[in-house]
Amino acid sequence: MDFDPPPYRPPLALRSGHLQTVLPTLFRRVNGVSYRRQRLELDDGDFLDLDWVGRPEGASVAVIAHGLEGSSDRAYVRGMARDLAWRGWTVCAWNLRGCSGEPNRLLSAYHSGMTGDLGAVVDHVLAEGAAEVAVVGFSLGGNLTLKWLGEQGEDVDPRVVAGAGVSVPVDLAGSSETMEAWSRRIYMLRFMRSLTGKVAEKADRFEGAPDPEVVRQARTFREFDGLFTAPVHGFESAEDYWARASSLPVLPEIRVPTLLVNALDDPLLAPSCFPTASAAANPYLTLLTPRYGGHVGFIRRSGPYWSEEVVGRFVDAVRR
Repeated sequence: MDFDPPPYRPPLALRSGHLQTVLPTLFRRVNGVSYRRQRLELDDGDFLDLDWVGRPEGASVAVIAHGLEGSSDRAYVRGMARDLAWRGWTVCAWNLRGCSGEPNRLLSAYHSGMTGDLGAVVDHVLAEGAAEVAVVGFSLGGNLTLKWLGEQGEDVDPRVVAGAGVSVPVDLAGSSETMEAWSRRIYMLRFMRSLTGKVAEKADRFEGAPDPEVVRQARTFREFDGLFTAPVHGFESAEDYWARASSLPVLPEIRVPTLLVNALDDPLLAPSCFPTASAAANPYLTLLTPRYGGHVGFIRRSGPYWSEEVVGRFVDAVRR
């Protein structure tokens, strides 16, 4: 495979993981991306909203998953979609349950290990006539993407030709512990505000939903996942959820060329999220750990963000 990634050299003022994480969220705007929305009905009665750039028939299609409490409209998804479309890929940016601007139909929501939904999206994209598929994910969506690839193993559809994850918490327990640090409080408050708001909305529609007043007191992922994610989705505890939903244990089983990009200064990742041993042992897994970049950052002065160029080069290198 002809893949030679350029080094990441951020502007001097942005050699900070926190700045790299916060600034794109607050200020980045991505123009030139026009989506066509399609609703995918699921077997359990719920739905996923897919946002397309281009048509799938006979095309190379990149399936992009966003991060926790994100959507296809986030700048990092739009930036990746724009760069891949420029390279000739059709893009299917899918919204996890309840993230497309409309509440999902069930009490259950989405979580880091809900790989069946990605499988449904890939099956749909292939049924729509895609010639080949690359799966790309950011943060939580990256964990879900890598876990799905690992679960597929040798049985992966041969039309799935590549995978990529950016800023991926492959070890959920480790990252959850990292996020409990006081220096990460601003991130945790933002996530909790969004997550607990959705729990309150569900409590209005579903009998037996967790008490929103109790869940609203959650200040960490350990508390939120223990009060909502675990009981609603059939896990015994937050720790059981993290163990069963993390992609780290299945990275050795990945059997398509896959790229993992995690910056060493990412404030949301634990040391266990840099799986050097897994990458060294699995020729299908390429790990890049630039010194700078933050969480879903990798800002440049101009042009596509560094992560977008690197992922674009990688999937182009395995394109048929």
